[in-house]
Amino acid sequence: MTEKEYNGIIIFAEQKNNNIHKVSYELLGKGKLLASKLKCGLYTVVLGSKDIDTDELIYRGADKVYHIEDEVFNKPDELIYSQNLVKIIEEIKPEICLFGATTFGRSLAPRIAAVLETGLTADCTDLQIDEDGKLIQIRPAFSENILAHIKSDNYPQMATVRYKEFDEAERDESRIGEIVKVQSIKLENNLVEIIEEISNEDINLADANVVVAVGASLKSLEDLKMIEELAELLGGKVGASRALVETGIISKAHQVGYSGNRVKPTIYVACGISGAPQHVAGMKDSDTIIAINNDPSAPIINIADYSIIGDMFKIIPELINEIKNKHNVGNNM
Repeated sequence: MTEKEYNGIIIFAEQKNNNIHKVSYELLGKGKLLASKLKCGLYTVVLGSKDIDTDELIYRGADKVYHIEDEVFNKPDELIYSQNLVKIIEEIKPEICLFGATTFGRSLAPRIAAVLETGLTADCTDLQIDEDGKLIQIRPAFSENILAHIKSDNYPQMATVRYKEFDEAERDESRIGEIVKVQSIKLENNLVEIIEEISNEDINLADANVVVAVGASLKSLEDLKMIEELAELLGGKVGASRALVETGIISKAHQVGYSGNRVKPTIYVACGISGAPQHVAGMKDSDTIIAINNDPSAPIINIADYSIIGDMFKIIPELINEIKNKHNVGNNM
């Protein structure tokens, strides 16, 4: 294959209810750096109705936006999405295709890679360009103990990238780009029927500015109330370790870690969490980490900015009372 056979970077801009997922803006931020090194174009492809704000993708750095406009994309059907994406990728022939490692992206990208007979690296935490102009896809391996550097021999080079790994691309409303309307492939998928979408919780933990997380030392729903109260007082949300989720006390939507949510809050309060590598992988980039733990040798203490050594069942109620008292004093002044 010659260099001109494959050129440019394409980013899949995931949307739901016509709202573009923020991971798309993070990929555009990183994509601009990669495109600068390769001296190539940066494109996005978005599938959905005419109400999607495609201009926003131009403002965030895309040189060209391919909009496959059809109401059929209002439901997350991987078969219909993949058929349309494969067609446009085969036409454009990008050297790199990037997807967010969301629930949908993790399901969609492998289907596309299989049809294109190319490789796919999942859950990347970094992307680089080597001296030969090839994409180096970096992802944790062996329970986050090493970082694997992966390079594909086939084109396009494909990867899914975790949410919250990169900064969002800055907006520039003066940017001018091209929006290309693409005819959709009309498909009837009788294998999948979405009857109703049910969501018990939509907590958007990854976007929280404050997270109060708790581990398996919590024994009951009654105990969980103090964690919820502390989180509410701090204007934050409740997180949890995998061990606690597995007890059934709290849902997986709250899980922080390698197999849960990756968070980067301003403040992360770890209550009774030992600091296993799988959990630390999901919160280590928090601006300020506060650990409450009765074990001074717990691994979480080593990465915490502030540590309180003691029984969280005594410390947290005291913190709650202290915050309430400060709030009352402030209201009375």
